[in-house]
Amino acid sequence: MAVRPEGTPCWTDAMFSDLEGAKSFYADVLGWTFGESSSEYGNYTQAYADGKAVAAVVPPMPGPEGHSQWCLYFASPDAAATARRIRDKGGEVLMEPMQVGDFGTMCLAREPSGAVFGVWQGGTHEGFEATAVPGAYCWAEVFTREPSKADTFLSAVFGYTAKQLQDEAIDFRLFDVGGETVLGRMTMTDDFPPEVPSYINVYFTVANCDDAVAAATSRGGVLRFGPHDSPFGRFAALTDPQGANFSVIDITTTQGEKPQVADVS
Repeated sequence: MAVRPEGTPCWTDAMFSDLEGAKSFYADVLGWTFGESSSEYGNYTQAYADGKAVAAVVPPMPGPEGHSQWCLYFASPDAAATARRIRDKGGEVLMEPMQVGDFGTMCLAREPSGAVFGVWQGGTHEGFEATAVPGAYCWAEVFTREPSKADTFLSAVFGYTAKQLQDEAIDFRLFDVGGETVLGRMTMTDDFPPEVPSYINVYFTVANCDDAVAAATSRGGVLRFGPHDSPFGRFAALTDPQGANFSVIDITTTQGEKPQVADVS
């Protein structure tokens, strides 16, 4: 697999206090199977869609437990250099770059408006083995109440070029790397409870959005939005039983014209 350009989403994982519960839930909703837990790496457990590595689940690290959330990792050729840029551009490094065996080097950070994300410098593990197929990662959006902070930071750290959706109803921006759109940014409205911080919402591909929603809600998940038809697919936003937000999208079922965008780089 070719090395992903810097700033391209390349992996996602989440911590769950009930690891077996999370595995059972996502097996039902996304069809995942799971590899063996690696005790050497904190029982880190990879998830597979049709035999391809697409995500991972892991128990919480020792210390105070927060709610579960999916963490999106961005590719970097040099995690230490990216960590320095994160600090220089007003972000916070939560976990210094750490080598994970020969798999690669990771760090965790928070952008200035509050969303947590990861950086991954691939070694033998380059990241997603599949994307945009049922069960695999497809898309992600930064949800923030301070879009100017997030926009400036992301472009400065990852060298993104930006396009703005020409729609007065929402404030939505797209970020490109090398001509490929890799990330969205949505301004949070008053529809979001004030206690919900900025976060990155990860979309997983499904064969049928309504079936995935039915499976999630039958297992204790909460439907927060949708299912909704769009030019990009039929999608819905969910919260799993342990509090992690995510979305599902059927990219084969599209409706309507794609919106106009304007270059704002």
